[in-house]
Amino acid sequence: MSAARLRRRAFWCPAVLLACLLFAACALGKAGEPVDPGPLLAHADKIKTIDHPRFVQIINDLGARSDSLQPAQLGYLRFLEAWQVAYSGDYDLGGRLLTQVIDKSDDPILRFRATATLINILGIGHRYDDAFARLAQLLDQLPSVNDATARFQGLGEAAQVLIAAGQYDQAASYAEQMIADYPKGETTCKGTFFKLHALFKSGRLQSLSPDFTEGVNTCVGAGEVLVANTLRADIAAFDIQQGASREAIALLQANYADVRRDQYPSLMSQFDALLAQAYWETGDSEHARKSAISAINMSIKSEYTEPLSIAYDVLYRIAKEEGNTRAALDYHEQFMAADKGHLNDITARTLAYQMVRQQVEDKKIQLFDLSRRNQILQLQQELDREAVKTSRTYIVLLLFLLASIGFLLYRLRRSQLRFMHLARRDGLTGICNRQHFVEEATQGLRYSAKSSRSACLILIDLDHFKTINDTHGHAVGDHVLKRTVAVCQRYLRSRDVFGRLGGEEFGILFPECGAEQALARAEEIRQAIAEVPLDRDAGHVMVTASLGVASAERSGYNLHRLMVDADDALYRAKREGRNRVATASSAASGRAPGDVEISYAGELG
Repeated sequence: MSAARLRRRAFWCPAVLLACLLFAACALGKAGEPVDPGPLLAHADKIKTIDHPRFVQIINDLGARSDSLQPAQLGYLRFLEAWQVAYSGDYDLGGRLLTQVIDKSDDPILRFRATATLINILGIGHRYDDAFARLAQLLDQLPSVNDATARFQGLGEAAQVLIAAGQYDQAASYAEQMIADYPKGETTCKGTFFKLHALFKSGRLQSLSPDFTEGVNTCVGAGEVLVANTLRADIAAFDIQQGASREAIALLQANYADVRRDQYPSLMSQFDALLAQAYWETGDSEHARKSAISAINMSIKSEYTEPLSIAYDVLYRIAKEEGNTRAALDYHEQFMAADKGHLNDITARTLAYQMVRQQVEDKKIQLFDLSRRNQILQLQQELDREAVKTSRTYIVLLLFLLASIGFLLYRLRRSQLRFMHLARRDGLTGICNRQHFVEEATQGLRYSAKSSRSACLILIDLDHFKTINDTHGHAVGDHVLKRTVAVCQRYLRSRDVFGRLGGEEFGILFPECGAEQALARAEEIRQAIAEVPLDRDAGHVMVTASLGVASAERSGYNLHRLMVDADDALYRAKREGRNRVATASSAASGRAPGDVEISYAGELG
């Protein structure tokens, strides 16, 4: 599997529904005596993620005799029941039950905690607008919350939601507050996890610091095995990205039984997907297949997640290696659907955060506007009492205030447009990201099909790019990627679609371009990449690329089919020695869909 397939991990982090840690014994009476529901509810609350089977047993027992509970105790029970429903994967029902607790409870602390949990559930259920709107309300209430446990939970939910929105620095700030001021019965486990998870998700992690191992040990010592295993998943993902797949397998397998015991679907799917990816990297296709299928089975129904995308990608690679073209195409289509759904989800949550943030800013501007209008009215009243000679001063002031408000609204709108642009662009190179490339290429192919015009797709993969990163560092690797994009852009027309598909892999759609013309243009790009002088900032690194070409004349106008055929050609070019262009043939030309013909083989760099 190319390094392009080792994508950034972008989980919402549903594995950590914040709970309290209890060191006291369970408040059970002697055999045959009634048990006081109050301490039992508190105990269940504090072992939610520490001893989940016991937690389920307690709330089921209390639910069976709910008629005997006092109103406050019943509300507390309903909150815990809603948490358990969401934990099991039924986010819609869990959200409705939490909303009922918020609407009916007279306890402000319980309402605050239910709101914090609901934010998590809304996020996991992809209702990002509601999640971020409630988060804004929660953060407004936070300074007035005196209950240490509720405040701790609120900070945790804020950190978790902000990580999902890509606001890693702000999330780390809330995590630091959790670490500095955790309530009695808690530890630094959860705050440490959010801080390290934000660092991992930010992509700024160059090497694995001892803080990750210390964080795991802290959580294990606190009995928070679920949180510890979520952090271990980050460690394993980083190991895989660094080529240490065997270490990742050892870590995941050593803790696999605990993950299965906790029965949290999202974390089970994540562990299985990472195992599938690591097994494939080590050449163990059979175990990779089993783990990938398990990851798919453990995925929440109708959810598009990163583990699901990884699992289908691994199955596609296995089927292609085995020569099973039909299965490879089927898995690739499912991978594309899962990957697109996951990328859409990432964009949706980021846009939702920005939109809610803009709405909050807009409200502030509206309040500012209302306040200034009131001041203007007061000035007008004073104007009636003052001499006429002062009226010009007030008019000038009025115009200045209105101009200031207009300027603020203009900056707000410009900020929104800038964000929409950034959401479609790759952050490093400035070209289309994968999601926007798929959208633009699909639209271009649809137009070509309607007008019976030719079109070709080229996939470009830099040779031995992982070695460049490992030998010269990621800064040089980033420089190589940007230089490659600059070289390719010299050979593009205004109507061509150019995007970064992930890692060191790029795609170009050539509308109104036949197969022979596309082959010639691909060869020009290959030569340019290999020959362009790199300045000393890139460490005099020699860079070559392998290219796969597929044409709509042979593969049709379906982007999935074109990408599969171009990927097959690229795979063949890699096997034949790299630094070359290969073109895919299809049944339409009398060859099997997987056949390729090598058109050019350059000298290896």
